[in-house]
Amino acid sequence: MDRTRSIELMNAAVADELKAVHQYMYWHFHLDDQGFAPLAALLRRIAIMEMGHIERFAERILFLKGEVQMKSNAEVERITEPQAILARACEMEQEAIVMYNQSAIACAQHADSASKQLFESVILDEESHFDQFDKQVDNIKRFGPNYLALQSFGAAPPETAPGAGGAA
Repeated sequence: MDRTRSIELMNAAVADELKAVHQYMYWHFHLDDQGFAPLAALLRRIAIMEMGHIERFAERILFLKGEVQMKSNAEVERITEPQAILARACEMEQEAIVMYNQSAIACAQHADSASKQLFESVILDEESHFDQFDKQVDNIKRFGPNYLALQSFGAAPPETAPGAGGAA
């Protein structure tokens, strides 16, 4: 087994996942600020899942006696419009799926089936993330601005019932 190649591939995955965490949290902050609480929460949840991927890759790198490179040279893309955010998020997930499939194949070629299986399991998560973003894109296409308007209602504080908690 060529541990060096597997470690390189997993460090590239760590960098990709760090990029996703930074980007998704940036979008989470902006969507939340714009009042799109359900979309903001989706980005936050997926960012947290991406952090879990980093941890899994790091654990495998350390098991292979490698050094975890916690670097991401990617700049955060300053996109703040909901449709553009979702479209770019779909692209990012598709790019990760392609990259991780290629990495799984390379690990198999170097007789590292455990790293191959790690990449394959992360691919399933990335496909799920893509599906969630893609559904939001479809909903915006189907329902138009009304769908985004409904998203903003999720952020409104609940109204108190008349006479509740007040002086009589």
